[in-house]
Formats: sequence, C-alpha cells, structure tokens
Amino acid sequence: MIKYTLNNYYNELSLFDKDVKKLVKKVSKILKIKDKLFFEISIVDKEQIRDINNKYRNKNLATDVISFSFNDNTEIKSNLIGEIFICYEKILDQANEYHHSIKREYLFLITHGLLHLLGYDHIKKEDEEKMFSLQDEILNKLKIKIG
Repeated sequence: MIKYTLNNYYNELSLFDKDVKKLVKKVSKILKIKDKLFFEISIVDKEQIRDINNKYRNKNLATDVISFSFNDNTEIKSNLIGEIFICYEKILDQANEYHHSIKREYLFLITHGLLHLLGYDHIKKEDEEKMFSLQDEILNKLKIKIG
C-alpha cells in the first residue's frame, strides 16, 4: 500500500484531497503493490518549479510536474520512494488548454509523477505507450474523464 504526504497551500486544490487518496489507493491496487511505500507531493508556483527544473535538469523553464525517485541508481532501497513537485499555475493553464477540469489535470499530474517514482518512463515509444495507457486506465477506473 502506498501512502503520501501532501504539501498544498492552494485552497482550490484542497477540494480534491479525498480524490488524491482514492487515486493513490487505486494505483496500489492496479499495480498490486503490497509493500508499504511512501512519497511526498508538493504543489509549488511557477517560479519554484522553474528553479527546481533549472537546478536539477538544467532547463530554465517552468514545467508541470517533476518527480525525484529516491530508488534510482542506487543499491539501497527505501520505502520512501521519492518526491513529486507539481506547478499550480500549470494545472490551471493545462486544464484550460486541454478543455478538462482542474481536478482531472491535478490527478493526471499526480498519477504521472507517481508512475515515474514507481519506475515507469516515456523515453522510448513502447514505454510511453505502456505508461500512458496505465495513466488512462487509472483515471478511467476512478471515473476521472476529460471534460
């Protein structure tokens, strides 16, 4: 079972705290995760995520989500699997751009970040198809549709 800590200072997103809990539980169930795993989600502003992106990825721009897996490239495995940083303004912008709800965009970005922490990526086409299909499956099972 996966547990998390949520650092969110945006009241609008607090409306979805129960949905985040259901999402994480659904990911645990779909991926058959039995171990006790922990991660942290922080909702940040554009400036903060740009700074993080610049410092750790040498990309001086704001992005929507960045994940840091604590189990990458190490022989030491921990139950603390990593951190996810999500940009609040990007949630709003992308919900508008893609014509779906703020809730859907927020939960999509958490799902995307969590799958990265669990070892999924989208560098190769076949990995992208697998990861994006899994994202859709998770959101569909929670009845989180576009729109």
